[in-house]
Amino acid sequence: MSLTENKERCLQMVAAWNRWDVDGVVAHWAPDVVHHTADGGRHDTAELVETMRAAVRAFPDLHLEVKSILAEGDRVMLRITVTATHQGDFLGLAPTGRPVSWHYLEELRFSPEGKVVEHWDVFDFSPLYQELGMLDGAVPAGSASRP
Repeated sequence: MSLTENKERCLQMVAAWNRWDVDGVVAHWAPDVVHHTADGGRHDTAELVETMRAAVRAFPDLHLEVKSILAEGDRVMLRITVTATHQGDFLGLAPTGRPVSWHYLEELRFSPEGKVVEHWDVFDFSPLYQELGMLDGAVPAGSASRP
């Protein structure tokens, strides 16, 4: 696939997120996709999908804005800002109705057939924690995970 086609696939996944369509995101993944964590570990697809669904439950109006997108070879990198409203349980915190945001970088490696075969992301949740009043000296247990 071309660089342009791989970038377009990434933008299609972002559009699916913005429709709260987790299955639309997953449709772009190869069956054996490897999801890397920032600390060198891995998530299995079922775990990541449940985390994605939990994010939609906690922040049902979440919106991803692509700030930049770069492609080289079989890889695409995105810099994304997420905005949402805290409307569901998040890390044990009851809904606050507060607007929130967070940032992340994502790298995706594509197969020649155009499916994501490897995925890395690094999140900056500090704006989210601050907006929810969770940075008053200690971040709650489990907060290093995704929303």
